[in-house]
Amino acid sequence: MRDHLVAVDIGTASARAGVFDRDGRLLAKAKHPIRMFRPKENHAEHSSEDIWDAVCRSVRQAMMEAAIAPTEVAAIGFDATCSLVLRDRDGAPLTVSTTGMADQDTIVWLDHRAIRQAEAISATGHTVLKFSGGSLSPEMEMPKLKWLKAHRPQSWEKAGYFFDLADFLTWKATGSTARSRCTLSAKWNYLSHEKSGWDSDFLGAIGLEDLLQKGALPAETVGPGETIGELSTQAAEELGLDTGIAVAPGMIDAYAGAFGVLGGVLAGPKLETSVALIGGTSSCIVALSKDGKPGRSLWGPYYEAVLPKHWLVEGGQSAAGALLDYVVQMHAAGGEPSNELHGRIIARIAELRTASDGDIAPDLHILPDFHGNRSPLADPHATGVISGLTLDTSFDGLCRLYWRTCVAIALGIRHILDAMSDYGYRFETLHVTGGHVNNPLLLELYADVTGRKVVIPDTRDAVLLGTAMAAAVAGGVHASPFEAGEAMAGGDTEYLPDAGRAVLYEKDYRIFLAMIRHRDELKGMR
Repeated sequence: MRDHLVAVDIGTASARAGVFDRDGRLLAKAKHPIRMFRPKENHAEHSSEDIWDAVCRSVRQAMMEAAIAPTEVAAIGFDATCSLVLRDRDGAPLTVSTTGMADQDTIVWLDHRAIRQAEAISATGHTVLKFSGGSLSPEMEMPKLKWLKAHRPQSWEKAGYFFDLADFLTWKATGSTARSRCTLSAKWNYLSHEKSGWDSDFLGAIGLEDLLQKGALPAETVGPGETIGELSTQAAEELGLDTGIAVAPGMIDAYAGAFGVLGGVLAGPKLETSVALIGGTSSCIVALSKDGKPGRSLWGPYYEAVLPKHWLVEGGQSAAGALLDYVVQMHAAGGEPSNELHGRIIARIAELRTASDGDIAPDLHILPDFHGNRSPLADPHATGVISGLTLDTSFDGLCRLYWRTCVAIALGIRHILDAMSDYGYRFETLHVTGGHVNNPLLLELYADVTGRKVVIPDTRDAVLLGTAMAAAVAGGVHASPFEAGEAMAGGDTEYLPDAGRAVLYEKDYRIFLAMIRHRDELKGMR
């Protein structure tokens, strides 16, 4: 009986595959690294063929460990970062790199080469931008495409396909060039709530009037709960599966995580007061609602990006886990930011806090915008600030800096939630997933700094779970995304805010906002 699901997640540094049963239990998972190329500052590139190879290796290993036959799998789903893949008219890799290397055909989501292009598009003030917070980030696809047209004209001339990475994976899996409503709505300024999703006036205004023809971009998209097709013979062989397996439309990785972590509240009134926090290299705040609530600096609202007849809005931090890694790397007492070193730092912070009557670093204050501010400021030029450094190069000095960096990340999340409340969102509960669930400092701070209840699902890998839920609907295992969420969501653990710490973090938040003002003042003095 075909009632198992395969979910594939492509992150910044690896491909992961999980095998689930119809009830959402993770039977096995596997991971394989992917390469990243950094030819210049702010440039980051992948090889899509390397990614596909990592996908195949991961799926084969996960299936072997799950000990089930391909004939037991109903569907496979893919989620990925919003990276841009370029292929020629024959479907072969086409370089996006200043190096000219053909296999470097993918601009990674975190690549900021297109800052000027993003600013130029934002300056048009076009009405389309109402559904991306009034401006565009260089992490979205239109600025990257505009950069490609200007700086890699030979590649633009030879282009045959432009894919969001998740759509590239469904193309490799099925041979279909159909695109997901999730990816195009969220990252390509496709207005899925309009009769005609592509706005030709907008494309002309930003100099991409030939985009649809060059990239083989369709007029229609495949929505949540629908199916792209079935695995092709070649893909089935490469993945170690069979051709009777349905393929779900691709998803943005953070949105898959939101689907997975909010699964248990999708069908009830708690959805409107719940928000997903997907914490990893970056952090994403994702909310789903029946009404679209546009707001400046928020990405969206996007219609039917995850749920039928629902809107999705996103805020986030461009560097969260990446910032903690940086702090560990740059400090004299740090080193390579391994899990073991992070664990030692976290354990020592706990000891220092136990021995202290108050904050272990009350004079250290940090703005966490070391890779720009995605929201609520929508400023890719924003920089990080550290106030209160001394000559301390000891391990304890590193621990104090690490602690205050965690505080700054949580303050940044509160800043986003406060901005969202100005646009009509009312959140009572943070549902947290991603790598941050392994950091007890962040979990404590997310509750105490925001004043909201924090819920951690027992299925720690909600990104894979959300992708498996989408696959379950595509493969007919469950009838709708709402039913899949209810059937596959497991238990959870709750963390309540400590009211005794509220005064301390309220003071920190006032300092945080003052530092933003002071940074702006200094910038204005140049």
